[in-house]
Amino acid sequence: MLHRFITAAVLVTVFTTAFAQEFSFPELPGYRKNTDFPVFLPANLWDFNDGAAETYLAYGFADLHVAEYKKGKNVIKLEIYHHSDHTMAFGIYSTERSPSFRYMNLGSQGYIAEGAINFFKGNYYVKVRTYSKNEKTLESSRSLALSTAAMLEGSNDMPQPLTLFPPAGKKTNEEMYINQNVLGHKFLNKAFKANYVEGPDSFSVFILLTAAPDEAWKSAEAYLASAGTEAIESSSGKYVLTDGYNGTIFLAWKEKRIVIISGLSKDQAELADQYTSEILK
Repeated sequence: MLHRFITAAVLVTVFTTAFAQEFSFPELPGYRKNTDFPVFLPANLWDFNDGAAETYLAYGFADLHVAEYKKGKNVIKLEIYHHSDHTMAFGIYSTERSPSFRYMNLGSQGYIAEGAINFFKGNYYVKVRTYSKNEKTLESSRSLALSTAAMLEGSNDMPQPLTLFPPAGKKTNEEMYINQNVLGHKFLNKAFKANYVEGPDSFSVFILLTAAPDEAWKSAEAYLASAGTEAIESSSGKYVLTDGYNGTIFLAWKEKRIVIISGLSKDQAELADQYTSEILK
């Protein structure tokens, strides 16, 4: 038992060391910085973020560093969530943003909403929060966010697969990355999603990128089987199926890429084909 405990402790140490970036929190002029907080890991994230911990863990959460800045009664909190890769950081960021927020050039992308500044960069998702309505405090929050973005390592680019979505009709700032249970199905994972409006029609497009053509086929086959449809094994295919939870689904795949479209009716196959053909070309 002791051997198992020591092994587990070593694994946790190796895991966190592998993901941790050596950094010190930036200074904020006029504010007293407090970094006397524990580093939260997957095992104790619930102690800090009980309501959303499960979602963060689903996106490859590695560790969380927290700092607090005080100036009189004004308090600004800085939270740096570290995830396993750039896509996962975008994924958790995308679950908490809204197209109605005020977006800013910060990291890969950031926004301001009711005293909060959230952004992601590289493998990091960052939150800067204050409950103060004081304009100088809000300006200090923006300054802290900019300093933190400059400090963190990693790319400022958006995830490359987002460029696969056709631009026509795509809603701005509604793209997402869904790591697990796409459309509620355990056999569908790792999908980028974008929402579209074409005339009176609103629909969603999902792109799943697999490691190999046979993996794409197996996922497509599992989806078709769940709808009672038999598929001919192939490295490519196009089907219309009825999903008991999501209604009409257009499913297409080619080599390592799967496209799923939901929200259109069966008689809109031509519109669905326009999008799937452009993504799979």
